[in-house]
Amino acid sequence: MIIYIVIALFNGVCISLSRSINGRLSMERNAFYASLWNHIVGFVFLTLIIVVQGKGFSSFHFNAPFYAYLGGAMGALFVAINSYVLPRAGSTQAALMIISGQMISGVVIDQIIHPANNLWVDLLAVALIISGIGVSKISSARKSAPPLLFTDELKEKDI
Repeated sequence: MIIYIVIALFNGVCISLSRSINGRLSMERNAFYASLWNHIVGFVFLTLIIVVQGKGFSSFHFNAPFYAYLGGAMGALFVAINSYVLPRAGSTQAALMIISGQMISGVVIDQIIHPANNLWVDLLAVALIISGIGVSKISSARKSAPPLLFTDELKEKDI
C-alpha cells in the first residue's frame, strides 16, 4: 500500500510541475500552443515507452465505444484551460480550484450513479470545499493588501 501512496504523491509533484511549465509556456505564446506542445511531447514519450516495452501497437484493442475516447479531448482541453488559468491565478489557487472542481463533480457523479449514498454528507462535503476556496481567497487577498497597522500615515498621527 505504501508504494501506491508514494506513486500518488510523485504523480502530484509531476502534475504541479507540469502545470507550472505549461503555464510559463502559455505566457510566452498562448494556452493552446502550450497544450499542443504538452501533448506532442507526451505522445512521443509514451510511444517510446511502448516501443521499449516491446509490445508494439498490435496489442491495442479499439473495441471501446466512441465516447470512451472523449477523455483525450477532455484532457487536452484541461491542459489548455489550466495553462491559461495558472499564470493568472497562481499555482496554489489553480490547484485548489481544480481539485475542488474534481471533488464537486465526483460528488455529483456519485449521486447520479449511487443515489442511495447519503446526500446530506455529500452536500456538507461540497459546502466545506466551497468554504475552503473562500478562506483561501480571503487569505491571499490579505497577503496582497497593504498592512492596516503601522503604515506611515498612522505613525505620523501617533507622533
